[in-house]
Amino acid sequence: MWNERYAGDDYLFGTEPSAFLRREAARLPPGAQVLSVAEGEGRNAVWLAGQGHKVTAVEAAPNALAKAWRLAEARGVSVALCEADIERWDWAPDAFDAVLGIFIQFGDRACQDRIFAGMRQTLRPGGLVLLQGYAPRQVEYGTGGPGDPEKMYTEPLLRERFAGFEILMLRDYDTELADGPGHSGRSALVEMVARKPRPEA
Repeated sequence: MWNERYAGDDYLFGTEPSAFLRREAARLPPGAQVLSVAEGEGRNAVWLAGQGHKVTAVEAAPNALAKAWRLAEARGVSVALCEADIERWDWAPDAFDAVLGIFIQFGDRACQDRIFAGMRQTLRPGGLVLLQGYAPRQVEYGTGGPGDPEKMYTEPLLRERFAGFEILMLRDYDTELADGPGHSGRSALVEMVARKPRPEA
């Protein structure tokens, strides 16, 4: 499905990074090792690489990866692009300073839970998880997302799934998105930045 959606020359979600990522990227340490989950056509990973970070981007659709490669080349940056089903990704322990998940609500709750567990595992102590997705009322707006409220985020859900992490930012709000034809119009968003705890001294 996604390979078909990413067909053609246009970028489904545009070529500029998520406004959420622009706002929160200052929390990352210089030269951070970042994993971007289900990256799509490269807009977020390429921007992060342009900020001096070392980015690994995982995406299942070859069409999307080809566009990500072209975007990285046009911007003069390097991103490690990996074609892989995120459910079969090897979540190496303590491998990344940050994990990014921008609109990755394609799976059911069990799928999401496995991805969240992988994120927790692959983060180094003190590392950050950055999540942006839709709230259940997004279904009423119809401006993007899977159309199933059971796949959406709520603040209590994310607090529960990342229990033990320090919540640095968590909010649920409505705004206007203009991220290409894929995300355009009034949108109900849930965003979180959380830090993995460090071992006690």
